Amino acid sequence: MQALFEQAFLKAVKRHASIKKLVQKKVDMILADPSAIGEPLKANWQGFYSCPVKRNFIIIYLYCEVCRKKGDDKVVLCQDCQEMPDRTVKFVLLGPHDTAYGI
Repeated sequence: MQALFEQAFLKAVKRHASIKKLVQKKVDMILADPSAIGEPLKANWQGFYSCPVKRNFIIIYLYCEVCRKKGDDKVVLCQDCQEMPDRTVKFVLLGPHDTAYGI
């Protein structure tokens, strides 16, 4: 499984350094089975998954293989979609549940 980290995700990890170990544990769990660990999102976030890190902190990510199979790649429109292998997980955002979706 290939992991890619968006700049917004990496900045959030630095900003919330106190939970860095929890984030790493969740990233490892997601990479082991991306479609089983996360919850598929809907509406404006169609194609994305969310996974709680702790009580109100979430990770938002994409799993390329499922995105393509469901046809969500037509909605998500990643610039590098064609270059990414199916077994790629893109970690997009990390943050408090209430603010993560507004970024």
